Amino acid sequence: MNRKISVGMAVTIVILAMTVTFSITMLIAMRLFDSTVSSVKEKESMYNKVAEVDRYVRSNDYYTIDETVLYDRLTAGYLLGTGDKYARYYSAIAYTELMNQQSGKVMGIGVELGMDQTGYARVTKVYDGSPAQEAGIAVGDYITVIGDTDVKSLTGADAVQSRLQGEVGTTVSVTWLNSEAASRTADLTHSGYTSTTVDFQMLDTVGYIKIRQFDGTTPSELDYAIRSLTSDGAQSLVFDLRDNGGGVLDDAVSCIDLIAPEGTVAYAEDKNGNRTVIGSSDGETAIDLPMVCLVNGNTASAAELFAASLRTMCGARLAGTATMGKGTIQSSPQRLSDGSAVSITVAKLICGDGSCFDGTGLSVDVERALSAEETANFFDYTPETDPQIQRAVSAAQQLSGTTTLGGVNDAASSAAASESADSTAAEPENASSEETASSAQAETSSEAASSAE
Repeated sequence: MNRKISVGMAVTIVILAMTVTFSITMLIAMRLFDSTVSSVKEKESMYNKVAEVDRYVRSNDYYTIDETVLYDRLTAGYLLGTGDKYARYYSAIAYTELMNQQSGKVMGIGVELGMDQTGYARVTKVYDGSPAQEAGIAVGDYITVIGDTDVKSLTGADAVQSRLQGEVGTTVSVTWLNSEAASRTADLTHSGYTSTTVDFQMLDTVGYIKIRQFDGTTPSELDYAIRSLTSDGAQSLVFDLRDNGGGVLDDAVSCIDLIAPEGTVAYAEDKNGNRTVIGSSDGETAIDLPMVCLVNGNTASAAELFAASLRTMCGARLAGTATMGKGTIQSSPQRLSDGSAVSITVAKLICGDGSCFDGTGLSVDVERALSAEETANFFDYTPETDPQIQRAVSAAQQLSGTTTLGGVNDAASSAAASESADSTAAEPENASSEETASSAQAETSSEAASSAE
């Protein structure tokens, strides 16, 4: 039965609905206003403090203020104050240089560098067709002066590389010491050359792959390296990730996809704990070979994800020393109105199995640190003589059950036999043969690679 509502009743209902809606809206608005006012007051207090300092300094400071430098450092200081240790500020000039470098407008001279005990920059790689190669700079040479700047006054290899960069067509004066300790100076013209991020070679039955960083060319380079090594008969693989600070996360995930079986590679976790899948492997090119990842304290970020993923998804062993523990994701540089830019941490990086190495790093399965003497001689080593590479190769050969490399496994077997004999001799006389064999096997598996030290 239909019932009709009187006009008065309808009006009353409408008024009540409007009243309730108005009350709710006002309540929300008041809370938002209070929150905004509080935020405004906090910001006003901050700005007032900066203004107070500014007035005092400008009235009393002996030195002349460079306004551009002041504003740059104020912004950098703000990021520092957030507690985000990976936040970075780019001045307008620095951001322009970054964009030019990424677009290929700014080039180096075609060398990879490392700083050793001399304080100078040791050349560790020279790219084919580069200005450095054309000038006669070779691996093992030392760059001592760039322009009028003594390299010893610069902090780290990155600072040296920055001094060597310039727009295509410009020149930079470089002085270096060659293998005969003879000083050479030349004006090198910045020009295009092909740089790579992956080097590879066979070490007996082991395919050795060095990955310096992850960028847009790394997946294709890694794919070619793996195909070449497996076609040459590699029965195991060693991935050298030492001093690899990461790079582009998406490219690292693509590299993992070339190797790992199907599964989730990584998540991004926001500050509220919400996780989003940011990478997976389809398993179409999964590699069924024993693997070892060689890492150290400078292995970070995307490189740590690569090592962690191969360990959990492929059963790879980690050799060397514990990694850095940088498990966060940073934004691409956000350009500001004055041409500068900022990059901040936006999420935590979570491995596909739910683990996180941020702050802790990755522990290794086969520890092999460098002694002080080995560290001093680090740049003199080749893949055939590098003690950490040899340890990783030995571990890879043990996993695959293959033969020796330069006596490494022979020595390892001898050490293992000695350890096993000592262990057996120490067993009680009434120990069963099964128990003795188990003990010897345990000693062999844990100590076999130690002779590489």
